[in-house]
Formats: sequence, C-alpha cells, structure tokens
Amino acid sequence: MIEHNEQEHQQKIDFKLWKDIFKYTLPLKKEMILLAILMVAVAVIDVAFTYMTKIAVDQFAMEGTTEGIEYFILVYFLLIVALSYTVFKFIDMAAKIETGITYSIRKAGFKRLQELSFSYYDNKAVGWLMARMTNDVVRLGEIISWGTVDMVWGFTKMTAIAVVMFFLNWKLALITLSVTPFLAVISLYFQKKILKEYRVVRKINSKITGAFNEGITGAKTTKVLVREEKNLEEFTEKTGEMRAASIRAAIYSSLYLPLVLTFGSIGTALILWFGGIDISRNTISYGTLVAFISFTILFFEPVRELARVFAEFQNAHAAAERVMSMVNTEPAIKDTPEVVEIFGDSFNPKRENWPEIKGDITFKNVSFSYNPEEPILENFNIEVKAGETIALVGETGSGKSTIVNIACRFYEATSGEILIDGVNYKERSQLWLHSNLGYVLQSPHLFSGTIKDNIRYGRLDAREMDIIRAAKLVNAHDFIMKLEKGYDTEVGEGGGLLSSGEKQLISFARAVLANPRIFVLDEATSSIDTETEQMIQKAINKVLKGRTSFIIAHRLSTIRSADRILVIRKGKLIEAGNHHQLMKKKGYYYRLYTNQFIDEEGKKALES
Repeated sequence: MIEHNEQEHQQKIDFKLWKDIFKYTLPLKKEMILLAILMVAVAVIDVAFTYMTKIAVDQFAMEGTTEGIEYFILVYFLLIVALSYTVFKFIDMAAKIETGITYSIRKAGFKRLQELSFSYYDNKAVGWLMARMTNDVVRLGEIISWGTVDMVWGFTKMTAIAVVMFFLNWKLALITLSVTPFLAVISLYFQKKILKEYRVVRKINSKITGAFNEGITGAKTTKVLVREEKNLEEFTEKTGEMRAASIRAAIYSSLYLPLVLTFGSIGTALILWFGGIDISRNTISYGTLVAFISFTILFFEPVRELARVFAEFQNAHAAAERVMSMVNTEPAIKDTPEVVEIFGDSFNPKRENWPEIKGDITFKNVSFSYNPEEPILENFNIEVKAGETIALVGETGSGKSTIVNIACRFYEATSGEILIDGVNYKERSQLWLHSNLGYVLQSPHLFSGTIKDNIRYGRLDAREMDIIRAAKLVNAHDFIMKLEKGYDTEVGEGGGLLSSGEKQLISFARAVLANPRIFVLDEATSSIDTETEQMIQKAINKVLKGRTSFIIAHRLSTIRSADRILVIRKGKLIEAGNHHQLMKKKGYYYRLYTNQFIDEEGKKALES
C-alpha cells in the first residue's frame, strides 16, 4: 500500500501560511472589502438597537410620557430595514466569496498536480490527494468567507460597544472589560490543544479517503481473496482513531466555550452589583444600567462567536497546512528560466520556437537511482539513431522502464546526460519533448467519454477523418464500427465498458493520432489475447516505420523484427544486437528466448 506521507508542521499558528492563502482572495478584493463594510454596518446597527433601549427607558418609561415616540418608532423601523438589507447582502456576498476562493485554490492545486513530476506520485495515494482537493479546500473556503464575516462583525461590535460604554460611564466600562485578559490567556492555552487534535483528525481523514478509494477500485480483488472482513477491521481501526481524535478536539472546544460564557456571566454580575450601587446613589440612570446590562450580554455574544470561529480556525489551519504543502510543492523536474524564456512552459508554450525532432537519442554515462543506496543505472551508454526500433528485454526490475522514462524525461538522471539530436534535452522544454512522444502502456487508461473523445485526447484539434485514419492504422476501426454507436460509444470510467484488447487498440490509436517522432511501447501486448496481439503487432510494424521507438516486451516473439535488442541486467547493458545475432551468441538472450519458446510450445501442446 502507498504510504500517506505527512509533513510535520510547527505547533504554533503560521501566519505566513495564511498570508499565502489570502493571496487567493485578491481577485475578490472588492467583494471582501464590501463584505467587511456590510459586517461593520451590521455591528453598528446591533449596538444602535441597544442604545435605543436606553433612550426608551430614560425618555419614555422613567418620564412616563410618549412625547416624540413617533420619531423613535421611525428611527427604530429604519434600523430594522437597514439591518434586514445588510444581512441579506452579506449572506449573498459571503457565499460568492466562499465559492470564488474554493475555485481559485482548487484551480491552483490542479495546475500544480499537472506540473509535478512522476516521482511525486510514486508515494502519494489517490485518496491522499483527493482529500486535499475536496474536504480540505472546502474547509478553507468556509473559514475565509464565513470566518471573515464573524470576525469583522465580532471585533467591530465589541469595539463599538466598548466605545459607547466608555461614553456612558468609564468606570463601569472598565469593570465590564476586566475579564477580557483572562479570556486571552484561556484562548492561548486552548489554541494549542485544539490545533494539535485537528491536525491528527485531518491526517487520519486522508487515510480514510485513501481507504475508500482502494476499497472501491480494488473491490473485485477483495471479493476474490475473501478480504471483506479483514478490510472492514482495518477501516474500522482507522475510523476509530479519527473518532477518538475528533472527540478530544470536541472536548477541548466544549470546555473552551463554557469558560467564555462563564466569564461573560461574571462580567454581567459585576455590572449588576456595581451598577446597582450607582443607581442607589443616583450617579447613573436606570436606562444607563439597562444599557450596560444589555451591552455586557452583547459584548460577550461576539466573544462566544469568536471563540467558535477560533476553534474552527484550528481545524482550518490544519487543512491549510495540508493544502498548501501540496500547492507549494516544487516539481522535481523543472525547465530553467532561460529555456522557459525561449520555448515557453507547459501552459504557455512558444511552439514557433520549437525545433523539429529527428529522433537521435544518446545516453552518455547516465546513472540513476530512486534511492541513493540502491542504484538502478550506472554509467549507462547507448546511441539510438533516428527511425531505429530498439527493444529492451530483461528480468523484472532490471531497469528497462527506467531507461525509457529517463529518455522521455519523466525522471532525470542523477548524473550523465541525455542528448536528443545532439543537444542536451535540458536545453529544451519538457513540453517540446513530451509533445513528440507516443506512449502506450501495459494497462492503458481511458477517460470517461466516447471512443472518439479518447482517441482525440492527445490532439484536440483532430478532425473526424483523422481519428478514423488513426483507428484504421492500428486495426481498431473494424471493432469500433461493430459497436452500436460506433465512435460515439461511451467507454465508461477507466474504459470499464471495453475489453482489455479494445482499450489497448484505442490507446494505440490515441498515440498514433498525435504523430509522435518517438514511440514507446511498454509491455503493450502482455495482457491481451493472441488474436488481438497479432492485430496490434501488424499495427506496430506499420506505425513505427520512420520513428524512433522503444519496445519493452515480455513476449520475446513480438520483438524479433526490432533493429536492435538491448539485454539489460541489473541496470547494465550485457548484450546488444538483432534477434539473429543474439541467438547466434547463445548467451543470456538465447536462454531467455528458448526457455520462453519451450514454455509456449508446452502450453500449446496441453491445449491441443
């Protein structure tokens, strides 16, 4: 199973991280400013309502008169209308901001995933990546939009209340605010605890998403191996860990909020005590006392909301770390600024500057290793001429696919250099090389859509006649036309509605349509029936003419016509030549071929 590698994060809130995230709000700068203004308006109106209560008590209740009440009612009504409008607008605006931020971060994340090298995906599970692009990004969108709403509203309301309280009676205001330093200390303590648990929750959530993905994609294997009960036990263990961490986080949050309420109640009690004394001394009015009691309750209402946002912020901070760790990951293989200046990058290519590829490929003293302690290639040298067909054979793990992947620049050599047409390929853009590649894998991947869409995938401007010509070239046209909807037939997710051979033929047609100068067939016929293999073999002989090609083959009978066969063992070239030359040597290739031939003949005899 692929490990869900996790980066360890610092224990404190990383404000630089949030600065990076808030860059995604720049396209929504006007909306963010308007949202802040709306929240300030809501907070001020809330405070105005309470002050209106003081006026009502002092002017109407205590004086026992209704003189001027019509103006009071009018102002009160206008405040209600203003509050209703601002609430409607801020909900609408916050929703737009949430959607916009989620879109921007997902776009940046998806763009980065397209740029990252093969090595990044070697140890990253699909579920690990999906958790970041879905759950974690949604969490960020929510906290930035609605968290901004609550924070601006809360701080504005608390500031406005404090100003009005100091205006009415500065001594009572100081008494009311005396509990806030204790709240600050408590907040700092719980911040560390809650953040720690939410990091654990997000980490386990990625593993659970990965388990879901593996459970779905591997459902057939699970049933064949009767693994249902064991898989359920493993999944239950993961969800149990997440439940425990979530409960711990909830406990800290549930302790934090009541403490905020407690200090709020202490503030109210202090006002009742000292305010009551001032009333008995006639130093303040009843309306002022009522206003202070209301203001005290109102003051700690946003404190409670901010405490809630603060707890959610801990959760979002853990999500932010995980999303940005992916978005900020630098590709292992990057074009130099000089190369980008001339040839462009993957998203802004300067095709007019691209030189034409002939197809000469040279390995000069190339060494490579996935792990420094286990070298795969050491001082590997070969020279391939344009239009030459090179077959690579050898036992599993000998380095065949590694050689091809380095030639295609999916990985880069740790030392040595690769020349294409006599020029180090690092002096050209990756897209230049990849646009001239045709790659057919052992297990081809088709995308949801029609057969026509999948063949056109590598060349979106292809006409229908070009698609049909490519299908005919690889002997796929006949089986396609037998389908009910022909080229408009849906292939299903991953091509699940087609057989392995049919998928392989479509994959081959897709590669051919791009008209590549360099072709790679990586065990392209190893998982299909003999009849389909013969069809593909005929197609291979037609398609590879005039193109530089690499064939990695398990069935040695399929590479007899190759111009050169390279026998690779433990990352070293031990034999080279065409089929007849190698058979005459009676070396390693001879033994491989004859053993395989005997096995195949034996199977035929048993079948007959």
